[in-house]
Amino acid sequence: MTVISIQSQVAWGHVGNSAAIFPIQLHGIDVVAVPTTLLSNRPGYSTIRGRVLDVQLVADLLRGIEERGAVESARMILSGYLGSADIALDVADFVNRAKAANPALLYCCDPVLGDRDRGMFVRPDIPPLVRDQLCPLADIITPNHFEFEFLCGARVTTTDEIVAQARELMARGPASIVITSAEIAGTPDGEIETLAIERTGPDSVGAWRVRTPRVPISPSGTGDLFAALFVAARVRGLETPDALSHAASGIHGVLQRTAQRGTEEMRIVESADVMLDPKPRFAAVAISAA
Repeated sequence: MTVISIQSQVAWGHVGNSAAIFPIQLHGIDVVAVPTTLLSNRPGYSTIRGRVLDVQLVADLLRGIEERGAVESARMILSGYLGSADIALDVADFVNRAKAANPALLYCCDPVLGDRDRGMFVRPDIPPLVRDQLCPLADIITPNHFEFEFLCGARVTTTDEIVAQARELMARGPASIVITSAEIAGTPDGEIETLAIERTGPDSVGAWRVRTPRVPISPSGTGDLFAALFVAARVRGLETPDALSHAASGIHGVLQRTAQRGTEEMRIVESADVMLDPKPRFAAVAISAA
């Protein structure tokens, strides 16, 4: 089993591929990691070194892994932070080629664009390409609530509104939509929700939610880690509700461990046990998808 992961990479800390590779490997899955940036660390520190990679280099790496047979052996492509519009377009070309060569291959697009606190944190020409080029190619997308509203072009505050907008997005491509850090009226204080909506038939969808206790920290890379854990679960054969439960529970365990250590970066390596077999495990509960 192999996942092709196309994301940013840092030398220090855990975001992008530096948050995704180990958790996926932990589940017994090989990772072919293609960087879109090479940075000393994530933004937010007093200094940062490195750069977004030239599109020709990324394109060469993608061609190179095709030549080694990575596409034929892969079960899933995962994309995250892309760095430039040119790279976004090249990733779209790669996904098209890969799906033509391996029709069973799935594509998970994590549209790393922004969040409620910071707004959009990517170059302004990237979000339209993710929305109009990459998401229609995807089988799965994993936006946070802010990104979901951008993708559907509407403000959503209730479960019914989220399901309705998810149906509209599904008509444009993805069969499964997972919304992290969902901001829903009625969520109990001190809890955080993650929702999944999935096409189950020509005119029907299923929907599930997981509620976990809110941990009072907000390290960078949690969305990258969630997507990695969700993809790993799906590649190992879990259906969407169980994959949702596994990923949300694993994230909660990592955040708890990080809070205990009092560090800025997630304690991913020392949290291997809670990512592989989360305890407690928070169940995904079916919700109305009318």
